[in-house]
Amino acid sequence: MKHKRIVSIIAILGVLALWFMLFFTSPTEIGPFGVLLFFTTLYASIFGIFSLVLQLFYKTALKKDAMRGKDYLYSAIMAFGPIMVLMARSFGAISLWTIGLIVLFLFLAEFLVAKRF
Repeated sequence: MKHKRIVSIIAILGVLALWFMLFFTSPTEIGPFGVLLFFTTLYASIFGIFSLVLQLFYKTALKKDAMRGKDYLYSAIMAFGPIMVLMARSFGAISLWTIGLIVLFLFLAEFLVAKRF
């Protein structure tokens, strides 16, 4: 229950920070630290969304009430996928090959969590 509140608060703060950055600043004004802050808050927001989706899946499909720590690791890994796609897009290197490598990386990371923890 404690983890759920912390993840929710971080996700809401991340969405608010993203909203502020997108509507009140420009990339030239914000600088390198602002870009780092943008990707960090975007990751926190996506992590909150993936945690919520996974929690709803557990409640409906698996009939479990609470998520374990391992489930939050699954959400954290999956939340990094859209960030990697956005970074590949910013480099102009988005292709089927790039998407395949990102999916492979996410699969291997999820497999490592499943076997390790």
